[in-house]
Amino acid sequence: MRRSAAKAPAAAASQTAAAGADFPRSVSATASAGPAADPAPRQSLQTEFPFELPRGYVDDAGTVHRDGVMRLSTARDELVPLRDVRVQENPAYLSVVLLGRVITRLGTLTMVHDGVVENMFASDLAFLQDFYRQINAEGHTRAAVQCPHCSEPFEVELGGSRLGES
Repeated sequence: MRRSAAKAPAAAASQTAAAGADFPRSVSATASAGPAADPAPRQSLQTEFPFELPRGYVDDAGTVHRDGVMRLSTARDELVPLRDVRVQENPAYLSVVLLGRVITRLGTLTMVHDGVVENMFASDLAFLQDFYRQINAEGHTRAAVQCPHCSEPFEVELGGSRLGES
């Protein structure tokens, strides 16, 4: 099961973009100032992340869709669902509506929306909630620590296992 993609170096990301590939989509994080600009390499920001569902979404025809792409969330993505009547009546529905907005591709489906997300298996929903937190936190939930016995460095996950936990 693939949880997240490794970040590609800036050069590889620009080659991917130049080749017309669809994902991982990257955008430039710095603007060009012309020929007199500092020769420092341009940074890119990965905005789309591939994933593979643990079980897969089964459509009406019985086709299982497992591979997908999720994009970074915007402020609008997090605010618009709060006006949804379903979310106002049941706050737990927030993650379904939110995931329906940020999943850009799932298998061969022509469109992914909250109706698709609400018909996923619970294990796939939990996976997507965790994946959403990982890509939108940009690694801020991991901390570098050192073993008190052998002094070997390693990372630990500080984030909770459900939306709203820390």
